[in-house]
Amino acid sequence: MTGTDTAAVIEHVVIGGVDSHADTVHVAVVTDRGGQLADAEFPTTAAGYTAAIAFLAAHGTVAAIGVEGTSSYGSGFTHAARQAGLTVIEVNRPDKAERCPRGRVRPGHQCPQGRCRHRNPGAEPWS
Repeated sequence: MTGTDTAAVIEHVVIGGVDSHADTVHVAVVTDRGGQLADAEFPTTAAGYTAAIAFLAAHGTVAAIGVEGTSSYGSGFTHAARQAGLTVIEVNRPDKAERCPRGRVRPGHQCPQGRCRHRNPGAEPWS
């Protein structure tokens, strides 16, 4: 038997990350070494949760899923993932004051880490 006779099957271990919102869940898939594989957004419906779980599984064996807001917007996805036998880990939401203690840089935009002049005096300002 040669290498061309059989297809090599390599199963990857992946980790999911879910950012939950009122109408959507944003799902990211990373390797067990932290490399980003894919991301997609799904509706917060039973069909959306099923599609999100299938999306994760399509990229490898899911070791765990970190979900932000497991008891609020992420509760539906959390329930579906646990019903599917997946491990769900609560991810704490960052404190808004910690993200940008002096508020917003301009109306409608959050202050990203490292871009605030008060956090990083040499940072480029928003244009």
